[in-house]
Amino acid sequence: MTFDARPSGLIRAAAAVGTQVGYMPGFGNDFETEALPGALPQGQNSPQRCAYGLYAEQLSGTAFTRPRPARTWCYRIRPSVRHSARFRRLDLPYWKTAPHVLPDIVSLGQYRWDPVPLPEAPLTWLTGMRTMTTAGDVTTQTGMAAHLYLVTRSMQDDYFYSADGELLVVPQTGRLRFCTELGVIDLEPKEIALLPRGLVYRVELLEGPARGFVCENYGQTFELPYRGPIGANCLANPRDFRTPVAAFEDRETPSRVVVKWCGQFHETAIGHSPLDVVAWHGNYAPCKYDLRSYAPVGAILFDHPDPSIFTVLTAPSGVEGTANIDFVLFRERWLVAEHSFRPPWYHRNIMSELMGNIYGRYDAKPQGFVPGGLSLHNMMLPHGPDRQAFEAASTAELAPEKLDNTMSFMFETRFPQHLTEFAAREAPLQDDYIDCWASLEKKFDGTPGVK
Repeated sequence: MTFDARPSGLIRAAAAVGTQVGYMPGFGNDFETEALPGALPQGQNSPQRCAYGLYAEQLSGTAFTRPRPARTWCYRIRPSVRHSARFRRLDLPYWKTAPHVLPDIVSLGQYRWDPVPLPEAPLTWLTGMRTMTTAGDVTTQTGMAAHLYLVTRSMQDDYFYSADGELLVVPQTGRLRFCTELGVIDLEPKEIALLPRGLVYRVELLEGPARGFVCENYGQTFELPYRGPIGANCLANPRDFRTPVAAFEDRETPSRVVVKWCGQFHETAIGHSPLDVVAWHGNYAPCKYDLRSYAPVGAILFDHPDPSIFTVLTAPSGVEGTANIDFVLFRERWLVAEHSFRPPWYHRNIMSELMGNIYGRYDAKPQGFVPGGLSLHNMMLPHGPDRQAFEAASTAELAPEKLDNTMSFMFETRFPQHLTEFAAREAPLQDDYIDCWASLEKKFDGTPGVK
């Protein structure tokens, strides 16, 4: 059937396998899909001649010798080397890459921002990216960057891929369509998408303006966390992830491909659409996930566990038990713990925590942390509930309580996150954020007992 995806007109597979039209269920599966019958070779990866005159090409996202390498075989109209003519440097001044440490900007502190206003100016996925923090070093493939995206128009005959890392996309408002080499993903708030390193795609605006958050992962790919004693169920279940079926464009039209490589942007002109993969099989592919499918777990008697219990995805580091990045979700849930302080406690730790509010109210910060807003608490800097949250939680009747209308997330990393100039000087920084703890009073009076 024909899929009228403005402005491209993609051809989809006639029959999609899966529980949703256009998507296949599972996380990290070996998928196979074809948009034309017989386009996918059987029994081997690289036949002497492919059906329909296609070219066989492998896309690898990890080392070949990894225990379970991430790779996908693509059967395309042209090999992707035809997408790389002469490159020219391109300036995208708001998209920054680690290491990016500015001597005149202090990243030591507790920071919070109001939502960046949605603009009226024409901004695409590329020109509307605004980097807030960077961490680690892209050239050693460690660390991350945290971005905001502001999109008011679709990319027209423009395509992009990042050689620096995979992108975790978290929409906050508006709807986007990612037309990729391996299929089409439609994305809206309360969903996330993973776009692998090296994948070519175009971003279209379905409903806007659109604003959201992006974690650019320079290190090992995101995976589901080890559940330990939790066992096989709850948290994010693999079956709830969706990978698109094959789709392709066969268009002869002047186009531009933009490449991000070691923090620099380059552009090249080609005469056709690079989204020409007619069939593919493998486990290195984009996917999306509905955050409303996340099944949180927690204490059912007293105290509550560390926030690591809310991890949706993790990108491991070279230090066992310490993540390069954790993506953590705080969504609607029941609080039932007896004789316990239920919000997050005051703490300092080795992880640097950047939080974003998708919608609703966060229980530890009932005022000031609004949908579309961000906060940053860097490694070993103290933080926790403001006075209003502390007093309410310390005196509340501890009946079972449902936290409703709340969805916030955290990008946390073992590396310090450094502010960009945009974050420090242009984004709507709350200069009085530190004051939310100023009214916490001394309650110690030297006598035993609870007052």
